[in-house]
Amino acid sequence: MPRVHWSEADEQHDAEWRSESQPAPRKVVIADDRMRAETAYRLVCEGTALLWRGTFPGARQLLQVMTRRHDRKPPRQGATPAETFHLHRHSRGQRARTLGMVLVELDPDHRVPLRRAPDARKACAQVYGPLDATVVVSLRELLGVISAYEWRRKGVEIPALGKPIHPHYGVFSPVRGEYVDLVATAPLPAGAGFTAFDIGTGTGVLAAVLAERGAGRVIATDIDPRAVACARENIGALGLDDRIEARCTDLFPAGRAALVVCNPPWVPARPSTPIEKGVYDPRSRMLRGFLDGLADHLEPGGEGWLVLSDFAEHLGLRPHGELLSAFEQAGLRVVDRIDTKPRHPRAFDADDALHRARAAETTSLWRLRP
Repeated sequence: MPRVHWSEADEQHDAEWRSESQPAPRKVVIADDRMRAETAYRLVCEGTALLWRGTFPGARQLLQVMTRRHDRKPPRQGATPAETFHLHRHSRGQRARTLGMVLVELDPDHRVPLRRAPDARKACAQVYGPLDATVVVSLRELLGVISAYEWRRKGVEIPALGKPIHPHYGVFSPVRGEYVDLVATAPLPAGAGFTAFDIGTGTGVLAAVLAERGAGRVIATDIDPRAVACARENIGALGLDDRIEARCTDLFPAGRAALVVCNPPWVPARPSTPIEKGVYDPRSRMLRGFLDGLADHLEPGGEGWLVLSDFAEHLGLRPHGELLSAFEQAGLRVVDRIDTKPRHPRAFDADDALHRARAAETTSLWRLRP
């Protein structure tokens, strides 16, 4: 593991660095509530990280001030949708790197040794595992760990199941329920007891919906071990582990199924954090892998369901007509297309940098057969 080094009270210190998305900072100074926000922002922009010794609320307030300062920059006028997207991604990445330079220590028992800090031991233990010594983490990432723990503890209500799904840290949460509703209502290609594959299962929510709709056996796959562990936990909590098996596999399992479902990332761009892998997929690798391998994994008369947003088309990141061409190249025909509009808050936020594309977005379930 990389380490961070700093000087404090005329002594040299170092500790292990823990982060999934940010390299260890090379220069670290001590900071507390007495440091002015202007000074803190200047230091982090220059590449100097701040190891916080003040109160926990003071550190959070500093992050809020720094966020507002970064977001003051006006958007570029006259940019194309694709340029706007790339500028937006660049700005968000820059903001994440800047805010990630406020650091805190984490004791071996997962306590945050700051005044008025919350008890984050359970949240940190789930993500960081056992610690042999004190480690240093980004405060921004720590807040994400705490927030994810609350999502996992409370769960996300899924009307199609009548029960909640509990996402783990780093696993995309099914808060956008429109794609779940599509899978819950589309006409099934086979009677009760059919075999189904759920490709890229994430939390396992679509596998659970298929089982509740009558699938006798569902194999849910994901390339991410963290997602597979999350799916297994949810499947067990729903009492469906006798019908659903979660496997750590890239795309398809061996064999064929009457129904193969995939809800791949919908934006062909590079993710910058683990959680973004549910949205961003460089060169649409998963989408193309699913289409190219679908025919070989369907039983006679079976169907593949592709659940995909056209957000990338409205951004100019995927040309109109490219998806239909990909179907044809994979030897697939479209049986039906069921559309729905997004219901998440950002689709209605006129101040969002990508509002025009979000407002035009449609999520579709494509019913495909060889």
